[in-house]
Amino acid sequence: MTQNPDEFVPDGEAGGDGPEAPIIPDDASQLIDMDSPVDAPIEGSADERTAAPAASGVEGDLAAALAERTADLQRLHAEYVNYKKRVDRDRDVARQKGVEQVVNDLLPVLDAIDAARQHEEFEGGFRLVVDALEKVTGKYGLVAYGEVGEEFDPHIHEALMQVPLEGDHQSTVVSAVVQKGIRLGERVIRPARVGVADPN
Repeated sequence: MTQNPDEFVPDGEAGGDGPEAPIIPDDASQLIDMDSPVDAPIEGSADERTAAPAASGVEGDLAAALAERTADLQRLHAEYVNYKKRVDRDRDVARQKGVEQVVNDLLPVLDAIDAARQHEEFEGGFRLVVDALEKVTGKYGLVAYGEVGEEFDPHIHEALMQVPLEGDHQSTVVSAVVQKGIRLGERVIRPARVGVADPN
């Protein structure tokens, strides 16, 4: 009887003493090459191992850039603070100079007012005008000084003559006031012109 080559014959039923046909699994990936050496597994893929040093380099670059930008910001902030201080100082100086100029222009008027006060010539509306003017000048720190009996100070007084003064005094004192001194804040605009008396 002739056997059809396409007909499946189970093991042990085929005739003859020939070798049995090998069994090949459907999934070829299950094949193991027993002759290849077995190496220890390496964690992570090749891409991940290559990216690790690159990531460290990027982080270093970012840290350096951040430090540089921080230093730039601190420098700009310091420059702005110094600029603001300089502008404020210049503004105050300009304002002070403007006030001093106005005061210098008003000195003859203030002297006339002082002379009128000494002669008691304040009457009616003129007194109101003087009071208003003195209120405005006082607002800007303008002070007239120089009184008989106060201690003589060469920094704020200008001695014009010797004038005896009754009474006991242990230092040189102002004995007469020829012209009032004018002080604007802490700055002397005009020293007081006075007569002085030596200690007795």
